[in-house]
Amino acid sequence: MIQAASSSAHGGIIKEPGGGYDMAEFDQALFLYLNSQDQTSAAHHQDQPQTLNIFPSQPMHIAEPAPKGSMGTSNTAPIAGAGPSKQPPPPSNHPSRPTPAALKDGKPAGVKREGSSGAATGSGTPSTSNQQEGPRTPDAKTLRRLAQNREAARKSRLRKKAYIQNLETSRIRLSQLEQELHRSRNQGAVFGGGALSGSNGGLSPEAAWFDMEHARWQEEHGKMMRHLRAALEAADQQHPAAPAPAPAADAQLRQLVDAAAAHHGVLADLKAAVASADAFHLVSGAWASAAERCFLWIGGFRPSELIKVAARHAEPLTEPQAMGVCGVQQWAREAEAALDHELQAMHRSVSEAVSSDAAALLCPYSDVPGYMATMSLAIAKLASLEAFVRQADALRLQALHRLPQILTARQAARCFLAIADYSHRLRALSELWHTRPRHEPVATIPAAGPSHGQPFQSSRAGGLL
Repeated sequence: MIQAASSSAHGGIIKEPGGGYDMAEFDQALFLYLNSQDQTSAAHHQDQPQTLNIFPSQPMHIAEPAPKGSMGTSNTAPIAGAGPSKQPPPPSNHPSRPTPAALKDGKPAGVKREGSSGAATGSGTPSTSNQQEGPRTPDAKTLRRLAQNREAARKSRLRKKAYIQNLETSRIRLSQLEQELHRSRNQGAVFGGGALSGSNGGLSPEAAWFDMEHARWQEEHGKMMRHLRAALEAADQQHPAAPAPAPAADAQLRQLVDAAAAHHGVLADLKAAVASADAFHLVSGAWASAAERCFLWIGGFRPSELIKVAARHAEPLTEPQAMGVCGVQQWAREAEAALDHELQAMHRSVSEAVSSDAAALLCPYSDVPGYMATMSLAIAKLASLEAFVRQADALRLQALHRLPQILTARQAARCFLAIADYSHRLRALSELWHTRPRHEPVATIPAAGPSHGQPFQSSRAGGLL
């Protein structure tokens, strides 16, 4: 069959009269020869295992070296006519039949190469199958490291968010302080009073620190009052007609009231910290608004005034409660009177110490040692001002702690809300006062001057004294 195929191939490749070859017949002969090669190799290698070869073993128009040599020997006569330079070697006796060595070097070699490539592919098959199946499950150490990385990233985001919020809050607080300073300068006020003013009229470091901490305290206290107001409104909605809320709501209100009272203690600690370094800043009220300074008493409100404002919003009161509130108010007034008496005595002693050396008025710099001794005595007497600030804050704290012991949780919550609203309205009054429209007073001049027989009357509208 191989000879027949080769003979047919030889017979099909005939030189045309025009001097060329029919390439279609040449391809047909080549295909027939390759089919015979495949049948022969299949007969010799039936026992070889079949392997998957996704690429063709031979090209369409290019034969392997061994078959090409045999083809060249069978077609010696036509190729010789093409030219002397392309003359192939002499033909053999059996040009169409491939030798066993050629078969071994031809198709079996291809099979071995396929096997080797298949083995190589097989060696890479587990990784491909693993990739197809899915990613490998990481071990516990890798999972723990990934969890730690995620937690660190989450904490970093939270720190960044808190830092940005802190920056924004500081920016708002700084703008508020700048506005207050600008407004105070426009009003002609010196921040910190004459005792605190240096050559440039600025604040001492302790006073500036207290102003900043007091602004932060006001902000935190406002948040606490909002929580207290929300809890009180929730308790009123649940039991609007009941004299006392439910036990759960009562406990929550008590907790918020105690937190508000303790927060007032934080303000007292801030005042005590700055009183030792700059008590004049607290007593002068430079840290408070203009309207608050009108009601200031030794660095804060009078305890009796706070009790009066709080009791007005705690009604209705029972008879024991009313008697208890009156008793606390009377105690506060007596303590205030005793402290006022001591403060006035301190004022008199300082005044006498400063004005004791009357001879120095004619020549202030004649007796420098005597002048320094007088100032040292006045400073020693002013040292008790820190004690007055501490005692006044202690009275205020006692009043704020004794009221919740007399009243119910709802009444005590209303009292603290009333005190906070009182301070807030005074600050708002100061803002409105500074931003009010200013009109020049019109002086009224009388038509005729006062007669000699009539007493002189001052005109308030004209500002005359």
